[in-house]
Amino acid sequence: MSSTTIDSRRRGFSLSEYATCLTGIVWREGLRFLHQRERFVSALVRPLVWLFIFAVGFRQVLGIYIIPPYETYILYEVYIAPGLMAMIQLFNGMQSSLSMVYDREMGNMRTLLVSPLPRWYLLFCKLLAGTAVSLLQVYAFLLIAWLWDIAPPPIGYLTVLPALVLSGLMLGSLGMLISSGIKQLENFAGVMNFVIFPMFFASSALYPLWRVQEGSPMLYYLCQANPFTHAVELIRFALYGHVNWISLAVVGSCTIAFMIGAIYAYDPSRGLARRMPPGGET
Repeated sequence: MSSTTIDSRRRGFSLSEYATCLTGIVWREGLRFLHQRERFVSALVRPLVWLFIFAVGFRQVLGIYIIPPYETYILYEVYIAPGLMAMIQLFNGMQSSLSMVYDREMGNMRTLLVSPLPRWYLLFCKLLAGTAVSLLQVYAFLLIAWLWDIAPPPIGYLTVLPALVLSGLMLGSLGMLISSGIKQLENFAGVMNFVIFPMFFASSALYPLWRVQEGSPMLYYLCQANPFTHAVELIRFALYGHVNWISLAVVGSCTIAFMIGAIYAYDPSRGLARRMPPGGET
């Protein structure tokens, strides 16, 4: 370890050094996103298929009554829009974790984690970068939905931003925690399918929970315990200028828990990274 690194750790780091690190990681993630245009397209295709095809077919079957935060009867497309926004963030969080698995196999992760800056800060910067990318995707989806006459109150585009940031951090930290246990890139698809689809379908993204309770009380309680349900409800209420305090508490708590778990798992002296050979090779 160089004397400069030792001196930096002794005296601490300045705000400009922390800001430089954050800017570099966010810029790298942004460039990767720009160079992977198919990632942007695929992120929009999934929710748009649900919005333009499935929602039309289910409109008559799943009419939505007046439930909070809505003040009148709504179309099914309007109901599922917040769930599709959360779907974008869920897939983006998993794709960000895929990039971490790839970086670990290529050796880039070691270059990042040997930085003298605190490991928790490096991972948090990576998490913020992934969340920023997901925000671009969500607002692109909202623009397309607006052209389809699915629009919340104008102020909703601003009030939903904090909810999107918090839900993006939660789902991104969950993906980061999962990526710490994936040793090879080939194992990623199976693990992600095991996580993504149960979280998405066992939630309030596609149907209100009171309908789930009528059909299966056990599934209802499972949906209630699903953090993704609370991310969807947090976004849904924020989109109409309201706060769902229970969902806010659950999403905030899960974000902290997942992030602490990811930091622990990526600590080579304690977590899962300790059991992995350098560069992710087996």
